[in-house]
Amino acid sequence: MTAKTEVLRVRISPELKQSVQKILEKLGLSTSEAINIYFKQIEMEQGLPFEVKIPNKETRKVIDDALKGKNIKSFKNVEDLFKDLGI
Repeated sequence: MTAKTEVLRVRISPELKQSVQKILEKLGLSTSEAINIYFKQIEMEQGLPFEVKIPNKETRKVIDDALKGKNIKSFKNVEDLFKDLGI
């Protein structure tokens, strides 16, 4: 393995940095390790390792409703969910 000699400087909001660092800590990863994983995935995928697009109007409404807790069904167990779905 080659020595890690490059330094990457980025500007992000302090709130985002703290939030992400708490998650990474639970995963047992440092910020540097997470960024290395992300860059490796970009290299392997030859692009971002996830789809990036602007949601259409219908999807945006569903997302907004979900964030507001509107039009959400909940179930006591997976069997009730499957029953509701008809499977």
